[in-house]
Amino acid sequence: MKIITKWLRAYLPQLAVDDAQLAEDLTLRGIAVEGIFSLGEGNGSVYEMDITTNRVDAMNHYGIAREAAAIYGLVLPALHFALPAPKPAAKPFSVQIEAQDACGRFTARVLRGVKIGESRDWFAGGEVASYFALLQQKTISNAVDATNYVWLAMGQPTHVFDLDKLEGGIIVRRARKGERLKTLDGVERALFEDDLVVADHKKAVGLAGVMGGWDTMITPETRNVLVEAAWFDPMAVRQTARRHGLHTDASHRFERGADFDAPPVASALVSAILLANSGWIEGELVDVRVAALEERTARRNPIALQLSEVDRILGATEDEEGITAATVETILTSLGCGLASQPPAMGQTFGQDLWLVTLPSWRLDLEREIDLIEEVARVYGYNRFASTLPAFGGGVRSLPWAEKETAVRAVLLAAGLHEAIGSSFCSAAEAALTAPQPGQVVPLGNPLSEEADVLRPSLVPGMLAMIAGNLNRDVGDVRLFELGTVFAGTTEKVEERMALAVGAVGSLPEQSALHPARQIEFYDVKGVVEQLLDRFELRAVYFDRFPREAGITPGWLHPYRAARAVADGVTVGWFGQLDPREATARKIKGAVLVGELYLDRVFKSALRKPVAHEISRYQPVHRDFSLVLNEGVAWERIDRALSDLHIPELVDWRVREVFRDARLGEGEYALLVGTTFQAQDRTLREEELQRFQARVVEAVGKAGARLRV
Repeated sequence: MKIITKWLRAYLPQLAVDDAQLAEDLTLRGIAVEGIFSLGEGNGSVYEMDITTNRVDAMNHYGIAREAAAIYGLVLPALHFALPAPKPAAKPFSVQIEAQDACGRFTARVLRGVKIGESRDWFAGGEVASYFALLQQKTISNAVDATNYVWLAMGQPTHVFDLDKLEGGIIVRRARKGERLKTLDGVERALFEDDLVVADHKKAVGLAGVMGGWDTMITPETRNVLVEAAWFDPMAVRQTARRHGLHTDASHRFERGADFDAPPVASALVSAILLANSGWIEGELVDVRVAALEERTARRNPIALQLSEVDRILGATEDEEGITAATVETILTSLGCGLASQPPAMGQTFGQDLWLVTLPSWRLDLEREIDLIEEVARVYGYNRFASTLPAFGGGVRSLPWAEKETAVRAVLLAAGLHEAIGSSFCSAAEAALTAPQPGQVVPLGNPLSEEADVLRPSLVPGMLAMIAGNLNRDVGDVRLFELGTVFAGTTEKVEERMALAVGAVGSLPEQSALHPARQIEFYDVKGVVEQLLDRFELRAVYFDRFPREAGITPGWLHPYRAARAVADGVTVGWFGQLDPREATARKIKGAVLVGELYLDRVFKSALRKPVAHEISRYQPVHRDFSLVLNEGVAWERIDRALSDLHIPELVDWRVREVFRDARLGEGEYALLVGTTFQAQDRTLREEELQRFQARVVEAVGKAGARLRV
């Protein structure tokens, strides 16, 4: 946003500091000036401003002047524009607000006999033309320039209608089914039934707070004008603008919360510019208000503020006297707050350190006592507080899951993955695809875009976005993980839980001549998951998969190259190759391996404590078992059966060979399982080994295997 200092100084002629100092002081108070550019002798400077979305009151010249006045203790005159006395009207212009949940105030003023043409040098030396030239803002006509001037001056969007093209009065309502509107950009739009529109008695004539209509726009032939200045609900304007893919200067301000009390002043300023050419006012200003929305904005309940609380939170300053009651009153009054002494409650000391603060209509971001304290600190100057360490009387306490999270991170880093951080938001479509629990997605009340309109129920969308971003920047080998929070539930009750996402594409680095570089594959990710789960005291861990027609495998995974991780009978995650359709939709080439673990379930188990065993001095004995299994019997079942034997002398078992041959039965395969028996206190005798072998054969037989003969 651009602000010119010549305009600021017109509001504050007593401003003594130069433009550079003003920019620095504003920036230190949170009104950031990103750049200063000289406009030449006598024209001051132009500021490139970066105003945060909660400070819509500062997105205009008068708002910045208000901040400067508060900083330097100056008096800022109130905006007031004298208009000629109106001529009597036969009857007041009709204005109705049907959508009382979305329009809190609507003002209408009738001007007749106006002449549409160039803006004249009408106000204290011709500011419209000169200010617009300094801002590189085109002048179009006095009607358009008037509305542009008003939002640049005071931040209030306005609109002017050709009065003769209106059929009857104005009704602010929701659009009707099948209704259409051609907007000022020349696009004919099919309206949605939830759209907020300004209409006459026959048709819609504008998208409320977004853009006016083509049929009632001002032309050179216009002679009679209706000036509109209104207050619309931020959410209603945002939803209407998003549905039609529009973002205008008006919607930008209404979406962030306009000033409920500004419309009459803005209407007077627009009228003054138009009447400078010719014309007169017919009738009094029509001002229709909705009491409920007025109480919620301009007439909010006062906030109690204590000086002792200001001192407690803000602490010592570099000035010896610190922040006094007079300082608080001066700062808050200059920002538009009203202060009244409040009788002390029981237990409080009577004095001038307790106020009831009425809030200005343009500061909807002020809601609590702490907000007022922040304003005092901001205007007083953060740089004027003493540099002190905060008082701390306790010890540092880690979160309950901190040690487990550290262990998980250590495993993943050791496996060659790099930690990344993604957005906490995703689109509704991505949420529907990746949510572990359908129907538990939490929508945002005021989303910034359609690509980020829900809280993420899964880390997978962010992981895929990061992989795609790397590939698009010619980073071909990507190995990432993210530890983060995911969300489920409803808007009223949001549940947070820990999750882990891993993603990989490309090649593994060459480790040695025996381990050359190769493409990452499914079993690499499976190995990482096994290592991670092995860090926890889990009784049984296995992996399984399901046929596509079962509908159990998540939709973002390849139907035939995915697996589920199960620990102690509970599903703790899914991993595998990304579904080719999803890869194509994200313009990802190559096989992407991705997975997600539900750490809240894993973290219910304790970390496995490393135990050092004394190395046995006695001879180990190796025995191999050649087993035949059906294709449906996975190694995990055999592994679990051997583990459940709990034979202390059975110290190791592993697959040495997988064999498939036509000599085996149809749908069968063979495993060569090697076992190692060793005791800590004796040399094993043959009869002991025979008993152990018999138990092994019995266990694998129950698991679905038979000895190969």
